Amino acid sequence: MKSITTAEQFNKIISEDSKALIKFQAGWCPDCTRMDMFISPIIEKYDMYTWYDVDRDVLPEIAEKYDVMGIPSLLIFKDGEKQAHLHSANAKSPQQVTEFLDGVKA
Repeated sequence: MKSITTAEQFNKIISEDSKALIKFQAGWCPDCTRMDMFISPIIEKYDMYTWYDVDRDVLPEIAEKYDVMGIPSLLIFKDGEKQAHLHSANAKSPQQVTEFLDGVKA
């Protein structure tokens, strides 16, 4: 998973034709650490996405713009538009994440 550290980088990535999956997280977040422990096989399985992460404390204006109220949250972008959003309350287990990704329209 590649890290996004600037708003310019974020905007360039989401405006591309390919689907970008962006995990909003923070270093102090225990649920984010828990997700890190199970996310690798999910990244491999759902390789139709380019996976990125954003520290919501580094880019709070981006998190606010896209309604990231809790972390970790997974957002899918294509052509500059948010296609799907898995809110933190529903991102606690591998099953919840895979059900979300299976439900996203290709």
